[in-house]
Amino acid sequence: KIHAHGALAGAELWYGGARSANMMTREVALELNTVPNGVGHPFQSRAMDKADIITFRRWHRKAAIRARDAGFDVIYVYATHGYLLANFLDPKRNTRGDEYGGNMENRTRLVRELIEETKVAVGDKCAVAVRFAADEEVGEDGVPVTGERRDMFEMLANMPDLWDINIANYDVEMGVSRFTKEAALEPYMDFVKSVTDKPVVSVGRFTSPDTMVSQIKRGVIDLIGAARPSIADPFLPSKIDAGDVGSIRECIGCNVCYSGDSLGVPIRCTQNPTMGEEWRKGWHPEKMHPKGSESLILIVGAGPAGLEAALALGRRGYNVMLAEASRELGGRVRREATLPGMSEYIRVKDYREQQLIEMPNVEIFRESHLTAEDVHAVGADHVVLATGARWRIERYDGNAYVAIVPKDINQTILTPDDIMDGKMPKGPTLIYDEDSYYLGGVIAEKISTAGIEVIYATPNDVVSKWTENTSERWRIQSHLMKLGIKLVLSKSLYSFDGNGAEMRCEYSGLSENLKVESLVMVTQRQVNRDLFDTLMDGVKGDHENLPFSLTRIGDCDAPAIIAAAVYAGHRYARQLDTRIDVDEPLIHDRLDVGQTPEGAYLINEE
Repeated sequence: KIHAHGALAGAELWYGGARSANMMTREVALELNTVPNGVGHPFQSRAMDKADIITFRRWHRKAAIRARDAGFDVIYVYATHGYLLANFLDPKRNTRGDEYGGNMENRTRLVRELIEETKVAVGDKCAVAVRFAADEEVGEDGVPVTGERRDMFEMLANMPDLWDINIANYDVEMGVSRFTKEAALEPYMDFVKSVTDKPVVSVGRFTSPDTMVSQIKRGVIDLIGAARPSIADPFLPSKIDAGDVGSIRECIGCNVCYSGDSLGVPIRCTQNPTMGEEWRKGWHPEKMHPKGSESLILIVGAGPAGLEAALALGRRGYNVMLAEASRELGGRVRREATLPGMSEYIRVKDYREQQLIEMPNVEIFRESHLTAEDVHAVGADHVVLATGARWRIERYDGNAYVAIVPKDINQTILTPDDIMDGKMPKGPTLIYDEDSYYLGGVIAEKISTAGIEVIYATPNDVVSKWTENTSERWRIQSHLMKLGIKLVLSKSLYSFDGNGAEMRCEYSGLSENLKVESLVMVTQRQVNRDLFDTLMDGVKGDHENLPFSLTRIGDCDAPAIIAAAVYAGHRYARQLDTRIDVDEPLIHDRLDVGQTPEGAYLINEE
């Protein structure tokens, strides 16, 4: 099917070495030497002897043949990202005393052998690509440390059919937009095209067609690699080709897509709510089934959920009224995009707002704070509440929300909402982060750069714990430390009186008093459900007595990440006037494994 659409398919043949514990197969990991597992598992690798190297080459050759026979067009030799082949190339790690270690010719020997053997194995049926880092490390000042990479690259320059160039530090290559901007890899690979005659592809979270064209015209690369941008908009190339640049859903660089890999769940995307749902829900990123009725839909709230619901409903052909209490659309994304490093998040709003403006069947009403009476007066068939949520000043102790300030003390506590409204704390300030995503660190940075002493505290063992899933936690913690922000970890906040905050260790229970004058709570959120409650009170809690259907979506329903709000809006629009089995909403295949020589097959296939 890939070929039927005029595309090529590539297979990256990968061996993790010490970065893989092989938890499923329970095979011992092979490496240059016996070293600890690279991602923290309590295992060590086995040092490869010559017999192991011969075995490994055979595995690689057989894998290449299987990939060729499966119909792949490009077969990779994967020599980067700290995996086995990258370690053979690394002068710091490769301390072997045989012909595969020592000088550069020896350290490149295995990669050269694999390139040659893969080309022989696949013949003229496939191209052979090599993924290779153009640097050895990122220097402390941010300047690439190339080391002997250029000499190594010259040695290999014309062996493969294609070069896939990246950099050694995956956290930088895969960096979120807060820290890594578009085309950030260019300084690391400015020598590559001057050395090889083979085509070169690289990434850089390219979102601007102008930037892509510039890289090609200036001879930086020959092919644009666009993984995350293609997740946000799978039709990115065809839209550029058609000159329809305005309809591109630009990646915001949040790495929520990567979190699916980290968590072992289906991929998802903030900008593209259909990502990962193409098969199990039948959603297409560019196609919507037509409306199921002539209903009028009123959406209250133009944050990420409301905007996406209006856009998707409009594309289905419904008449939609979108009411927003403020002058500007966007809700939380508009506000969060004003914080340090978060500017690209505004694309969630900008894309949807621009598309909606062009829709004649969608009306937008700004500065329209609707009451229950207003909602009834509209006469809509369906009412959708997307009124968002606000940050709490309490903390959750595992059982209930509890107050931090004693009842007899009149002390103001700030939240992210206050900071985004322009309020700033006075004096030394504690940022207490139970949210564990990016916002606590961003708020701490904003206050610190205003010249205010900041202490960041969390009950977790690390800063912004959930961002481990988006490959940014290390960057966040090191960034806060460079800003001079004191980090207090594994301690929960119990009280604050305006002169200090009592913290208790999560492990020992021992208390510590932090001398601070202000407190910003980044904990949980309270849904804005006043309008919903008023509407329901009017019918004594009975939905059946309303003259319209009433649904809450996004943070107004259950506070979560922006991607969840966009998804909620899209799901509502897709499912309106359709038959959905709420007991079994996803497509499932029943597998019968091991009944045929070919292995598993689908029971419902003929």
